[in-house]
Amino acid sequence: MLKTALTHVHESIGAKMVPFAGYSMPVQYTGLIQEHHAVRQAAGLFDVSHMGEFFVKGPQAEALVQYVTSNDVSKLSPGKIQYSCFPNENGGIVDDLLVYKLADDEFLLVVNASNIEKDFNWIKKHHTFDAELTDRSEQMSLLALQGPKALEILAELTSVDLGSIPYYNFQIGAVADIQNVIISNTGYTGAGGFELYIANEDAERLWNALMLTGAAYGLVPAGLGARDTLRLEMGFCLYGNDINDETSPLEAGLGWITKLNTDFVGKDKILAIKESGLNRRLVGFEMLDRGIPRQHYPIVNESGEVIGEVTSGTQSPSLSKAIGMGYVHTAYVAEGTEIFVEVRGKHLKAVVVKPPFLKK
Repeated sequence: MLKTALTHVHESIGAKMVPFAGYSMPVQYTGLIQEHHAVRQAAGLFDVSHMGEFFVKGPQAEALVQYVTSNDVSKLSPGKIQYSCFPNENGGIVDDLLVYKLADDEFLLVVNASNIEKDFNWIKKHHTFDAELTDRSEQMSLLALQGPKALEILAELTSVDLGSIPYYNFQIGAVADIQNVIISNTGYTGAGGFELYIANEDAERLWNALMLTGAAYGLVPAGLGARDTLRLEMGFCLYGNDINDETSPLEAGLGWITKLNTDFVGKDKILAIKESGLNRRLVGFEMLDRGIPRQHYPIVNESGEVIGEVTSGTQSPSLSKAIGMGYVHTAYVAEGTEIFVEVRGKHLKAVVVKPPFLKK
């Protein structure tokens, strides 16, 4: 079991640790519900150092990234970030990722922990460009400071003007006297905040500084459990649940990051899928009957015919109701459509809604 630079810190404060993507990770500290509400109302600090970081540098760095990702990298200028995915040859998704433009000839690709080796090999397979590809996942740590108080907390530890960093932009500066921190206005919670990339040797110092400063603002450590309920309230996809090698970006509602005016791996297959029409779409739904939808539960229509499958589901702490996402036949994707989730042999009523479930 791999460890992050902070595993011993989590264990020392009583975190419940679980295996996740090959790492020993904190799923909760004081409890999922408390941590969830803290992020929505004040702030939470997540150790997400299991994520992968690839650097691409050289004269054709942009050309390589453009070819292996679905979004239009040419739209980025230094300091900007893009959500994207690696399409495969069959029109499915190898992984979803963030693309950071560090300089005209240098990019940072942030990928999911469970796919680090797979993604790196995928890029290498298509790498015929004049650029250097480096995997620095094991040398870097990543802390996510999320919530409405995140900016105030971080502002006490840096001279960088955080208010001048728009959403999906970043700056590089000092935080808590640690140099060259990538300060990224991104996150997976919908609560606002920053993600901070540092070297492993600086991770504990930064964690401690944030927790100490944040105590007055209600900052708590938050685990993977709250991370999942928070992202699902926003309708954010989780790789391995809502998207995978078999799902098309178009089916997953990710057409907005699939720029068909660029040339990328598998573009012809995605064009063919678009032209032939979709058979299914990823939708959000709220439960009307009592019951919690879970991954792989069948979705059926009023007649009991299977029309799809749940990909993610939970009891939403913010909404006090059960919510979920899943793929259904296109005849059932309209908002307000009644569907049923099969839970232990019972067909429980639900209604299709448009994410995010939690409206700002």
